[in-house]
Amino acid sequence: MREAPRLRVAAFRPDDERLADAVELLESLGADPVPDPMLAVEPTDAAPREDCDYVVLTSKTGVELAAEAGWNPEKATVCAIGDSTAAALREAGYAVDVVPEEFSSTGLVERLAAEVAGARVEVARSDHGSAVLTDGLEDAGAYVHETVLYRLVRPPESGESAELAAAGDLDAALFTSSLTVEHFLDAAAERGIRDAALEGLSDATVGTIGNPTKETAEATGIRVDIVPERADFETLACEVVEAAAPTHHE
Repeated sequence: MREAPRLRVAAFRPDDERLADAVELLESLGADPVPDPMLAVEPTDAAPREDCDYVVLTSKTGVELAAEAGWNPEKATVCAIGDSTAAALREAGYAVDVVPEEFSSTGLVERLAAEVAGARVEVARSDHGSAVLTDGLEDAGAYVHETVLYRLVRPPESGESAELAAAGDLDAALFTSSLTVEHFLDAAAERGIRDAALEGLSDATVGTIGNPTKETAEATGIRVDIVPERADFETLACEVVEAAAPTHHE
């Protein structure tokens, strides 16, 4: 009996260890990875403010840039959105005081709302951070300052996954943020295949990390099949490959 072809699964992580880890994971799941980085990091050389009561870091990249800048939180309460951000803080030698149960801006606002009235809160993140976090903290009575540590841009070479989708040759796609959705479509539009890529995704299994990413995808006409309860890439990849495999092997 002839072996069925491997699933082609697109991963849109930045072109660093995260993309390498994604490729390794997908291969371990028996899939054929399509590494197509939709995000590149451009540091601003800024550092989080140190004269604050609370400081919020939202990503591993932000932590690394803050550490490289020699940031010292002094006596501030250090908050991390997500286990990977918290792990990066600890690895860099920082104490982590708060990790919300829900790994999202909404989750952190809910966790801090009862205690930040009158406090100075520093939010250090990318230029594409959600206003849900800053607006929510301000509504809770905090004095919020935001520092942009890095910008997220689309690498000019990105777009292989869009070409495969347009040709009907992509079995699954793993969107990890709203920006990866937007950049995927920008790459497709740049090649003149936006409509074809959207049509190709309709026949693929599409997964997103978190409901905000799902909402962005659906607003553009992409049907989302999988949103894992746990907001991490490994869970997303496992659930999407599992969901795609039965259809693929029929």
